[in-house]
Amino acid sequence: MTDRRLWSYKEIAAHIKVQPDTVRSYRKHGLLPSPDHVEGGKPFWYADTVRAWVESRPGNRGRRSG
Repeated sequence: MTDRRLWSYKEIAAHIKVQPDTVRSYRKHGLLPSPDHVEGGKPFWYADTVRAWVESRPGNRGRRSG
C-alpha cells in the first residue's frame, strides 16, 4: 500500500520529532531527498518518500517513529 499524501516541512518535522527549521536546514545542506512536488514555490514530499529517507538516514540505528 502506498502513501501518496504530500508532506510539508511541518509534517516531516513532526514525523522525525524535530523543528521545521531543522528540516529546512537538512534540505539546504542536501540531506533531504528532492521534493516530489512543488506548489507555489513550496516543496512537498510523499509520505512514503519521507519514510524511506528516514529508514536510510545515517545514525538511524533502527529507530522507528509512529
